[in-house]
Amino acid sequence: MGKIWILAANSGNATFFTADSPTAPLTELASFDNPEARTKQMDLTSDCPGRSFDSHGEGRHAMAVEVEPKQQEQIRCAKLIADRLEQGRVDNAFERLVVLAAPMFLGLLRANFGAPLSALVSLEMDKDSTALWPEELRARLPERL
Repeated sequence: MGKIWILAANSGNATFFTADSPTAPLTELASFDNPEARTKQMDLTSDCPGRSFDSHGEGRHAMAVEVEPKQQEQIRCAKLIADRLEQGRVDNAFERLVVLAAPMFLGLLRANFGAPLSALVSLEMDKDSTALWPEELRARLPERL
């Protein structure tokens, strides 16, 4: 059996763990902190939305953004984490991947996983487990990963 990586993540931080076998305890590999995810929406924008004239008539309207700045920051964080996992896959650092993430953030991660990385995911749990100690996290996972 090969090495297993376990990712516990939310939009604010992520911790990578490793297990040498399906029944082994977890060892922390690396952590990632994203303080911008905890920033208030109004602090992420520098100005009011721009204004635009109607194509016909004399009306003016505020221009809406497609993605709110806070959500854009979460997307950026998910991409960084996915890139780190992809680099581990390319380096053959793991053979299987277990992903535990907050429900909304799990969707963002999935959107950034390529097909080869997705094929290595052996278990997904839509729970925010970032505050758990490695022993607590291991107790919440199946006996055999």
